[in-house]
Amino acid sequence: MSLVRCFVAVDVEDPQIVARVASLQEQLVATGAKLKLVEPQNLHLTLRFIGEVHQDVVERIVRALEGVEFGPFRVRFAGLGAFPDARRPRVVWVGVEEGAEELAELSAKVNGALSKLKLPKPEEEFVPHLTLARVKGGVGDLPRLLQEAAHVEVGSMVVDRIRLKKSVLTPRGPVYSTLYERPAKGDERAGGGAP
Repeated sequence: MSLVRCFVAVDVEDPQIVARVASLQEQLVATGAKLKLVEPQNLHLTLRFIGEVHQDVVERIVRALEGVEFGPFRVRFAGLGAFPDARRPRVVWVGVEEGAEELAELSAKVNGALSKLKLPKPEEEFVPHLTLARVKGGVGDLPRLLQEAAHVEVGSMVVDRIRLKKSVLTPRGPVYSTLYERPAKGDERAGGGAP
C-alpha cells in the first residue's frame, strides 16, 4: 500500500498577496543568498503537518476533519522574518499581524480532531507564518533585507476553508494537490450550512 505525504493548510490564493510575495521573493534573490523559493501556487499556511500515512489513514483524517467547525475570519500578512533568526536565516517568512489567534485556534481544532488517530504529535509549537523561501547556502545580504522589511505590508485575505493537501516531492520541488476541502460555517457552497 502506498504512502501519502500530507498536511492540513489554508491556501493563499489571493492574486494581490501572491503578486506582493513574488515581488518580495525577487528582493530576496537580489540579496545573493542561495535560496529555494516557494512557488506561487504552493503558498499556504500550514495548520498541521502530518507526514506519510497509508491511504486508509487518509480516509480517517478526512472523516475527522469533517467535524472541524469554524467561522470565516480575516488574516493580514505583514513583516518579513526568518527561522531561527535574522542573523542565521534558514526559512524566510511573512508574519501574520491579524488573525494569528484565530489561526492558532483553528490549528488546535484540527489537532484535536486528529488526536484520536494516533498520528505523531506536532514537533513544534504552532507559529502562524507564510513561508517564502528556504535558505540552501550562503545568506548574502539577506540579514540586511530582513531588517529593512521587518514591517512590510503584504495584504489581507479571508480564511473561509481548510484543505487536506497531498505533497509529492520531486527534484524540481514539491507538487501539492487537494485531497479534501472543509469550508467555514456559513460558507457551505452546496447549501446545508448551519441550522
